[in-house]
Amino acid sequence: MFDYLIVGAGFAGSVLAERLAAGAGKRVLLVDRRTHVGGNAYDHYDDAGVLVHKYGPHIFHTNPREVFDYLGRFTAWRPYEHRVLASVDGQLLPIPINLDTVNRLYGLSLTSLELEQFFAARAEPVEAVRTSEDVIVSRVGRDLYTKFFRNYTRKQWGLDPGELDASVTARVPVRIGRDDRYFSDTYQAMPRHGYTRMFERMLAHPGIKVLLGADYRDVVGEVAYREMIYTGPVDEFFDHRFGPLPYRSLRFQHETHDRPVFQPAPVVNYPNEQPYTRITEFKYLTGQEHAKTSVVYEYPCDDGDPYYPVPRPENAELYRRYKALADATPGVHFAGRLGTYRYYNMDQVVAQALTLYARLRE
Repeated sequence: MFDYLIVGAGFAGSVLAERLAAGAGKRVLLVDRRTHVGGNAYDHYDDAGVLVHKYGPHIFHTNPREVFDYLGRFTAWRPYEHRVLASVDGQLLPIPINLDTVNRLYGLSLTSLELEQFFAARAEPVEAVRTSEDVIVSRVGRDLYTKFFRNYTRKQWGLDPGELDASVTARVPVRIGRDDRYFSDTYQAMPRHGYTRMFERMLAHPGIKVLLGADYRDVVGEVAYREMIYTGPVDEFFDHRFGPLPYRSLRFQHETHDRPVFQPAPVVNYPNEQPYTRITEFKYLTGQEHAKTSVVYEYPCDDGDPYYPVPRPENAELYRRYKALADATPGVHFAGRLGTYRYYNMDQVVAQALTLYARLRE
């Protein structure tokens, strides 16, 4: 008899499995349809021996010390501050937009104070900021919005920014100084030996049994358990009773090049002409030294594994109907990005899982 059947071996499921086993002495069966642990954060060595992230780049950053320290039980950290360039008007410019971005783009030599005035002069008044377009044009004006955000967002989401919730572009700051770090969190680091190694250590507790390459529906009738934690798509759990929740997916094109460096930054965004949104070079992220280098091109699409819940009011309303079903389902707890239809960063998923664990201990 297992105390918990946990569906999904990504961050949410793995953290809960570890805590329930190590912290509460529970017996846990962790099931995942994929043949590996780690969910979308899974990394591995490719044929050339370069450590790559199979499902696109995963950059860890957080402010809560407790999240950083918790994961630090299972990995040493490699300090890493992420930087991104955007290909705009024939130049590679820092993103988020900062003082250097504007000066190089327009051939200016503004100071930080003058940049504030520059933004203020171009910002378009918006009575109520509701959409992703509103966020940017009200902050920096129409031209920078068009060059850096509009087409990128259209490619990423298959929708115009005016159709998306403000939260999409609100995630990306605008800076008046020269800070070119993509994130400003207190703790920014990468697992020194990779995410997969971290997950394997997390799940090594004798109270956890891991079953990979299996659908939980095939397991439910075969094993005895007291409660379930479900981290898959909430609409799938209920057989799409109210219709499918919209998700955006990605197609990845991995390439290895016979040279040590491919591009001048860990990630280069391509907002405009190209069909892909960005190229990531993994050795920047991992710190690995290798004669060759591996990169991945990302092509957003509608079909495939669900990656991003699409933030629109009608989708939020549809999710509320599924949440009502979830809340009324005894013995099942829903967690993670897919289980709660929210776009969470990795640290937010960890924090949510730790909160759920604390509630289960009550």
